[in-house]
Amino acid sequence: MAKAFNKGPLTGEGLFKGAVFLTAAAVLLVGLIVVYELVSSSGPSLRTFGFGFITSRRWDPVSGEFGALPFIWGTFYTSLLALALALPVSLGVAVFLSELAPAWLRGPVSFLIELLAAIPSLVYGLWGLFVLAPIMQSVVQPFLARYDYLPFFTGYPLGLGVMTASVILAIMIVPTISSISREVMYTVPESQREAGLALGMTRWEVVSKVVIPYSRSGITGGVILGFGRALGETMAVTMVIGNTPKISLSLFDPGYTISSVLANEFAEATEKIHLSVLVELGLILFVISILMNSFARILIWRMNRFSGGTRA
Repeated sequence: MAKAFNKGPLTGEGLFKGAVFLTAAAVLLVGLIVVYELVSSSGPSLRTFGFGFITSRRWDPVSGEFGALPFIWGTFYTSLLALALALPVSLGVAVFLSELAPAWLRGPVSFLIELLAAIPSLVYGLWGLFVLAPIMQSVVQPFLARYDYLPFFTGYPLGLGVMTASVILAIMIVPTISSISREVMYTVPESQREAGLALGMTRWEVVSKVVIPYSRSGITGGVILGFGRALGETMAVTMVIGNTPKISLSLFDPGYTISSVLANEFAEATEKIHLSVLVELGLILFVISILMNSFARILIWRMNRFSGGTRA
């Protein structure tokens, strides 16, 4: 009788399974509602502009002309530059913490690096506006302006612009990339390191030829997660990028990102088509972020299957 009761639908196990199922279903439902609202609210823009909205450069709400290309360009340009700056630093930190740092130093350094992720983006923006931008205008950009034969260093050094926004983003994504890379490097079996040392490899050769190749998929996943965060960052970028819908290779020029234009214009959008256009920009950013994060999750899952040197 007790056995039969334990198998009933109202047992603790049954309630637990039901609660977990409802929780998972609720998360999926929220995601579907978000997608539905984005698609339905951007309907007027999709019907009016079609695919030309993505390829158009003109943004003039007064005359009703809208094009997303400057914002897509600004989003990817600043994020890729930030990734180029953050990746060497992040890998250096991860290698130091996992391979070289003594035990007494590993904890404090890890805490300080991860503390960067806890700083609000508004604080980053204020620091960039009042500290970093003046340094860029008076020191860094005048120095780089000597190489104005390159398209990246043309124009007037304003301080605010793509370069400053990229540096801010780089600082913000370092904790994400370094933390994931460090954890992935911890999964490398000690026998792999010992085998390399036994073959006469130096410490650097063990890191470059054993640890990093073994961790490549997981590191790539961390890089894409950091890139995804850079794509969606709003306040810090809005405060330092200059907010001008312009397509330019120059790092000195102001720019605009999808997140920035949403933050600046959403509250002021009084026309229905203007509001619909902004929602479509949000939909584009949502799709980009989902694709980036999905790709990263697949790579991390693949790394976990091979952790320990054997297939799961």
